[in-house]
Amino acid sequence: MPRAPRTSTPPAAPLPPRQGAILAIVTDQGFATVEALAERFGVSPQTIRREIIQLDRAGLLQRFHGGAGLPGPTVRLGYARKQTLAAPAKDRIGAAAAALVPDGASVFLDVGTTVEAVARALRDKRGLRVFTSSLPAAMLLAGHDSTEVYVTGGVVRGADGSLVGDSVTQAIAQLHVDVAMIGFSGVGEDGSLMDFDIQKVAVKQAIMANARSAVAVGDGLKFAHAAVVRIGPPAAFARLVTDTPPPAPLAERFRAAGLAVTVASGGAG
Repeated sequence: MPRAPRTSTPPAAPLPPRQGAILAIVTDQGFATVEALAERFGVSPQTIRREIIQLDRAGLLQRFHGGAGLPGPTVRLGYARKQTLAAPAKDRIGAAAAALVPDGASVFLDVGTTVEAVARALRDKRGLRVFTSSLPAAMLLAGHDSTEVYVTGGVVRGADGSLVGDSVTQAIAQLHVDVAMIGFSGVGEDGSLMDFDIQKVAVKQAIMANARSAVAVGDGLKFAHAAVVRIGPPAAFARLVTDTPPPAPLAERFRAAGLAVTVASGGAG
């Protein structure tokens, strides 16, 4: 059973310097891989794992396969918090994802702050036809003469301006787009991409069935989260665009499924 979220409390005694530095890195980034930390400190992965275990036992971090994250990873963040979380990383992801879209393409933009970063980056493209169930994404592209923007119908759900309901899925059933940009909130143990909202997932699945390719976009913090609704297996996506390499076990599952991974800092796999 998942552990209940814990409240981080300062330890009774000062942390050893390396543990304090690891805690600072994870607090700043939200998640860090064992490999990255080992390289950062010039020590073996086994040494980093031991440090993470100690921090996990103290309730300061939570240990995951391949790395460590903040306690309580299944807590769903509010939209305002998501807008500020990993914002530079999302901008890099947005630029890398937009680079996959040629001028004149038809694109569907899903909901969420990372997809909004994709929308901002698409403003440099010409001749696009953009369909979206995200009011913020539509507004980011509104007024650009070289881009036609179509907003699905539906009911507004939540502060993120997402549109859901039968009218959305019915509208999507009439589409056949070149690429669908899909956001996600977590990754399952089998590598499936996941989210929290059943109605939003229904929209994601509907457009994935009507797109030539589906591109998942999400920052590396998502690798430490386990959401509750399955969007689809890794094989359902042509590419994942993120800002940090996935932990080794996830990377292997993605490779086995044929899911290509683009790291927005410049690497690709």
